[in-house]
Amino acid sequence: MPQGSSQPARPHRVAVIVDRGTNPFEVGVATELFGLPRPELGLPRPLYEVALCTPTPGVRMNHGFFTLTGVPGLEAVDGADTLVVPGRPDNVVPRGADVLDAIRRSHARGARVVSFCTGSFALAEAGLLDGRRATTHWRWAGSFRELHPKVLLEPDVLFVDEGDILTAAGSAAALDLGLHIWRRDHGAEFANAVSRRLVFATHRDGGQRQFVERPVPDTPDESLAPLLAWAQERLGEALTVADLAARAAVSPATLHRRFRAQLGTTPLAWLTGERVALACRLIERGEERLDVVAARSGLGTAANLRARLRRETGLSPSAYRRRFGPATGEAVIV
Repeated sequence: MPQGSSQPARPHRVAVIVDRGTNPFEVGVATELFGLPRPELGLPRPLYEVALCTPTPGVRMNHGFFTLTGVPGLEAVDGADTLVVPGRPDNVVPRGADVLDAIRRSHARGARVVSFCTGSFALAEAGLLDGRRATTHWRWAGSFRELHPKVLLEPDVLFVDEGDILTAAGSAAALDLGLHIWRRDHGAEFANAVSRRLVFATHRDGGQRQFVERPVPDTPDESLAPLLAWAQERLGEALTVADLAARAAVSPATLHRRFRAQLGTTPLAWLTGERVALACRLIERGEERLDVVAARSGLGTAANLRARLRRETGLSPSAYRRRFGPATGEAVIV
């Protein structure tokens, strides 16, 4: 647990609406990210708790794979701080009035509303997305635009954060968005710890455009894991894409292809994202000198640090420190 961190008085309550035909994977993502114990954080109690809820006593999941029973009804959303709406394949079929009412009711009382994949159809149907940015799976972008022309659809990104409403592009992008929520709620160090436990990149900066034509490479390349581990130990050095390629004993073009295929991003974007994450951890641990943070994270200058941090987190270094840094007066060893 980062020094200076403190836990809220109670866990953040997350409710997940499981409707007819819901994708089990996305329900699993929500429970994995927010419902299971996180021993890697070293906390005395969890930061989140999850409750599944259904509009009927028994709900058949996607393709009838199994039926979910024994969970609360939709009244469970009324005590949630965050409401998660997973996707389902029959997204053009209207949701039930009770499901839409639960979504509207949650948003109206100030809960954060999150959709995974085509769950954004339900949010749009409930009227929450008109005039706002959102995303959905690229395969259904056309039908989404036809049904909900007032929504500012961004089909090429992995997720969209509109503050009180967040939408993820696809099932795997639900992991990207979930880790983003961890970072937003509790800072980079916790988000990185959770991502390491999941063996999933904290930053997957590429959008979903690269997945449209060929989601999976015909011949998988060798794992990038050893290279990534090597680079993460040297972020403060003047590493370049050419250095990464040399370490991997491939050309920069081949390295670029491997990053795109395995991480959905470029080597430079990955390297920058890791440096920003390190800068966040240094600030969280109490380092106040921006030039030191910039140098140790490999971002070079305080000006570049400010620009990169604001782009990645929406916060200036001082605002990030106020939100995630150690409490005033506490000694922190960095």
